[in-house]
Amino acid sequence: MSSNHHGNHIFYALTLSFLSISIILLFIALLFLCSRKKPTTKPKELETTTTIKLSAKNYPLMELDSATDRFNPRRIIGKGRLGTTYAAVLDKGELVVVKRIYPWLVLSKASLGFQSVIKSLSLAQHPNIVPIVGFSEAPGERIIVMEYVDTMSLDFYLHQNVDGPSLLGWVERVRIATGMARGVEYLHEKTAPQVVHGCIKPCNVLVDVKFCPKLCDYGLSFLASKNEKVGLLGYVDEEYWLEGRNGGGGGGGGGASKESDVYGFGVVLLELLTGKRNEGGLLVEWVLPLIKEMRFNEFLDPRIEAPSNMKPLVRLGKVALACVGNSRKTRPKMSQIVSIVDCLDFNLED
Repeated sequence: MSSNHHGNHIFYALTLSFLSISIILLFIALLFLCSRKKPTTKPKELETTTTIKLSAKNYPLMELDSATDRFNPRRIIGKGRLGTTYAAVLDKGELVVVKRIYPWLVLSKASLGFQSVIKSLSLAQHPNIVPIVGFSEAPGERIIVMEYVDTMSLDFYLHQNVDGPSLLGWVERVRIATGMARGVEYLHEKTAPQVVHGCIKPCNVLVDVKFCPKLCDYGLSFLASKNEKVGLLGYVDEEYWLEGRNGGGGGGGGGASKESDVYGFGVVLLELLTGKRNEGGLLVEWVLPLIKEMRFNEFLDPRIEAPSNMKPLVRLGKVALACVGNSRKTRPKMSQIVSIVDCLDFNLED
């Protein structure tokens, strides 16, 4: 009996030892599995952080010089009041747009905080604006790098085929007006700090293949010459030219402001409605009395048949009247304009 009892004792001891070892091994296995699972959560966390846009990259001048073939004239895709725009291909094959600010503007604005302003502007993200992705600063050089958008300007769509069929129908024009309003509202009221575009006109509105408008050259008025009228005349209000520029968003003083942006937006609406350029402000003088008297048939773009449902175009006309027919103090805000144009019926044939 004692030998059997002794054998049972050994058996129980071995069993307990086996169970203990098994539990320990199971615990270690669980720890291992948990440690394997944790990294799978990290990419998700990293993925969410990568959706947050980083500020503009500081590109070496040599890299942009190479990307544009030493600023080859054959790479030029446009010239404006601030500089020359080039199509560029970066080292990794990425296609971008490079705006090289004119040397005389660089010299006159040498003391301004170019980098800090461009970095701030580059944080803006909206479907109706062209993203700024980088910059370069060197003695005598200020360069802005923007995302390449495979588009043509609104100026091209409206004014490059004046004697032939229009490239834009009424539905597309209403869609462009609505998208522009949303883009300007975003700059004015939903960025921090808030951004004044400074020069809203058709050549600063790019239109993609789905007729989605994207604003470019926003917030760059700090680079412009104070008294330069080329490229601005007709697209800013009379108050712009007054002394006491504040360059901000208030109604007092002259210079670029939210109110001057609203004026420019109104002018673009008139160009969408008429198909004509506002050369020297003559378009505004011609159309405003006709809108007030509801004589739309006398100024709507004759290249397109007038729609049976005129309500959206009448509303756009009234919005344009409020934008360009009032002083800065009584001009509507972009949020008010968006609330109106968002309600437009796109089915213009009903």
